[in-house]
Formats: sequence, C-alpha cells, structure tokens
Amino acid sequence: MSPHMPATIPTREKRHFSFVDRVLSEVDHALKVLTPGAIVRHRTPELSTTHESNEFSIEQWSPKERRLIGGLMRINHCGEICAQALYQGQAATAKSMGMHTAMRKAAEEELDHLYWCDERLQEIQEKPSIFNPIFYGASFMLGAAAGLAGDRWSLGFVVETEKQVGIHLEKHLAQLPLSDAKSQRILQCMKIEELQHQQEAEKLGAASLPPPVKLAMRWMSSVMTTLTYKI
Repeated sequence: MSPHMPATIPTREKRHFSFVDRVLSEVDHALKVLTPGAIVRHRTPELSTTHESNEFSIEQWSPKERRLIGGLMRINHCGEICAQALYQGQAATAKSMGMHTAMRKAAEEELDHLYWCDERLQEIQEKPSIFNPIFYGASFMLGAAAGLAGDRWSLGFVVETEKQVGIHLEKHLAQLPLSDAKSQRILQCMKIEELQHQQEAEKLGAASLPPPVKLAMRWMSSVMTTLTYKI
C-alpha cells in the first residue's frame, strides 16, 4: 500500500478499457517484472547501517556466506514479484476507481524494492528463481479474488501481506552476515516502507481476514521461500 495513499477513497467511475486492452496491459507489466534488468529505478535505499564500513566484497565471502546471501536475496526478489502481482490483481478487480488507482500507485512505488533486489542479485552473481512466473500467476489470482471481495477485504489482504513480509525481512536481517552491509541496507529500507504500507491500509478501514485465509497465505509464503532459496 502506498505511503502516500489518500485518507479517503474516491468513488468516481473507472475509465473504460476493452478486455483486450486490459489483458495486454497486464501481460506487458508481467513481462517487465519477470525480466531481469527491465525495471527502472526511481530511488535508492538511503538508510545506512552501522556495519557499512566493514562490508566485504563478494570475493571475500566464504562459500557458505555466498549461498546464504544468494538464497535470502532470491527469496526477497521473488517476494517483490509476488507483491507486484498481488497489487495488479487487486487493481484489476477493484470495486471503486479510488481503490484501483491506489493499488496501481502502490505497485508502482514497490517497483523500487524489486529493482533493489534484482540489482543485488546481479551484483552477487546470483540468478532469480525459475519459479517466479508461477508465483506471479498465483499471486495475481489471489489479488484478483481479494479485489472482487470488496475494498475493505482488499485492504485487509494488504495488511496481512505486509505483516508477513515484515516477519520475513526481520528474519533475513538477523541471518545476513555483517559483511553484507548493502543487502542489510536494502532490507532495512524495505522493512520500514512495508510497515508504512500496512499502517496506511489499516487507517483506510481494512477488514481483518478470517483465520483460514491467513493460514493459506502463510502456507503459500512458506512454499515460496522453500522453493526459491536454492532455485
């Protein structure tokens, strides 16, 4: 959810696009998100870490450290791809023009997170997960279902998603070696902004999701992290 989302959601009519236009737009966005190097950066993670002066180069990392850092950043990269799909799905089926616009804007702002993770994978000579297209498709469908349920449920979906993302980021920050200050800086900045997104969704009247839905979301998240850590 955008940290700059308006306090109220307008209800004006959504501009009409043909079915083909909407499909082509979604396909275009998916291709950009799934193609390494296709995303344009607008911001840099400015938050510094206390250990930045001790950052090692990739050649100084042990094989174990390289596997750990590569796996964690691959998970976060896939997570940001899923976030893009979720927001796009929610926007596609949003009940109001205001929610449609808010979700599109949120996805746009989250593109920086995707760029940071993508760039970091390239810097440490690691590849994105081969499962990214599958998780994109599954996340898009989940987001579309949330949008169809109504604005309050869609916002509730955002809250629960950001909570789970925050938990993962906290764990990864604890696992990353101190020698990788840049990855730490990226995740710290992401963590702060994801919390802002959660809080904004709560202010807009997000509904609390039923326990079975939360459990299903946690299960999907667990599957994603397990599969993408190595591949």
